[in-house]
Amino acid sequence: MNTYSFRISTPDGMLFDGSVAEILLRGSDGDLAVLAGHIPFATAVMPGDIKITLEDESIRIGHTEGGLLSVGKDMVTLLSSSFQWSDHSDKNEI
Repeated sequence: MNTYSFRISTPDGMLFDGSVAEILLRGSDGDLAVLAGHIPFATAVMPGDIKITLEDESIRIGHTEGGLLSVGKDMVTLLSSSFQWSDHSDKNEI
């Protein structure tokens, strides 16, 4: 499984820094998935849940009040004013 580095940063500090296989979230133009090798881009992130598939295929879900997603060649960064981890672990949640 191909992975990439993903960081979630808020004014409170770095909330996540690790390897992931996929993230699903709502950008300014609608729902999107980011996989390894995605073309670089930046987009506003709309308030809502973010589903993160980790390197070991486990799922983590969090909620953001919005922010900015920057997708680079080998690094993806979410800058958010507010992010909270959820207790949901259902793969069909999002």
